[in-house]
Amino acid sequence: MTARLGFRREEKSTRGHKTRCCARIGLGTLVFLGLIQLFGVLGGLLIVFVPDRITDKWGRLGHIGQGLSSWPTDFSRGINPIPCHSHNDYWRRVPLYSAIEVGCISVEADVWLFDEELYIGHSLASLTPNRTLASLYVDPLVQILEKQNPTTRFHPDGNVSHNGVFDTAPEQSLTLLIDFKTSGSALFPYVLSALEPLRSRGYLTHRNGTHTMHRPITVIGTGNTPFSLVDSNLTNLYHDIFYDAPLAAMWEGLPGEILTPAPKSESPVYGADIDASLPDSSASEADMGQGMSGAAQSPEAYTLENSVYASVSFAQAIGHVLYGELSDAQMNLIRGHIRGAHRRGLKVRYWELPFWPIGLRNYVWDVLVKEGVDLLNVDDLKGATKTNWGSKAGWWS
Repeated sequence: MTARLGFRREEKSTRGHKTRCCARIGLGTLVFLGLIQLFGVLGGLLIVFVPDRITDKWGRLGHIGQGLSSWPTDFSRGINPIPCHSHNDYWRRVPLYSAIEVGCISVEADVWLFDEELYIGHSLASLTPNRTLASLYVDPLVQILEKQNPTTRFHPDGNVSHNGVFDTAPEQSLTLLIDFKTSGSALFPYVLSALEPLRSRGYLTHRNGTHTMHRPITVIGTGNTPFSLVDSNLTNLYHDIFYDAPLAAMWEGLPGEILTPAPKSESPVYGADIDASLPDSSASEADMGQGMSGAAQSPEAYTLENSVYASVSFAQAIGHVLYGELSDAQMNLIRGHIRGAHRRGLKVRYWELPFWPIGLRNYVWDVLVKEGVDLLNVDDLKGATKTNWGSKAGWWS
């Protein structure tokens, strides 16, 4: 009996020893494979972060290719323009340049008139004496465009060429969307005058009477910009300020289609009565905000002769996105807006888009691009430009 018990203990001890050995071998194998994976990752990082010994210093003083690494128009080297609008661009750490750096083709500047000077800021409390339309936008754009249009022995007509800010696409115009924050009628002549440094160099898109002459910078007035002043030969003397038309007024259905208002819970401002989105004649000169100030009595007045964008607040015109998905009625609104604006040749832009949760924001961006919206109105430049939104619809891909 004693011998049997001893045998069983020895057998159990042998089994335990074998189990521990197997466990150690398995753990060792996992550790070994993990180390191989770690070394692979570290090797990849070395390739990324360790500069190439030959090309890293190419073109630098005292190295091979000295003086060959730059050219006159390399300000925006390697940057491809993409259809995004830098909303409240002046809030960025580096206004204008941050948007250009990621390829945005449109930037926004809120302008306030005080003591005959045009100040830039989101509110009265944010204004400072040195942040002006000239210092943040007009002067930097002149400097950029003079660099992009040099006069050299190879390019003797630099003073009359019209290369834009993007070296990869010199024909691409950059839109400067000027949001009139104070009285539109008072601001208009000052903005017109402030654009002279760009105008005198031939850098502003304008109408020549019959055609639109596309140039490196296209100026569009929004906010309290009065349509009546933009559309007048007496006030818009050079025909180089265009209008941000009211997108909500442009809804068009398919043949036989009737506009179905979204449910009240989705909270759109504009319902089935399209004409309700236009001001009455008694308020035509009031400062009523985007697309409403000095507005026309018919949406047919907005054409390529006076407008470029057609915009509206997404929150007001389309409403809340309930349950993480746009309703059929909301999609009908969006498609009708796009249809009406595109028939007029205008570019569609929705502002006041959802910004959180991020997944909802991305969903809305993707839907808008797939449906044919021409510009994404964005605050998060990197978030907007790192993803191929709506690629199936052939956006920027």
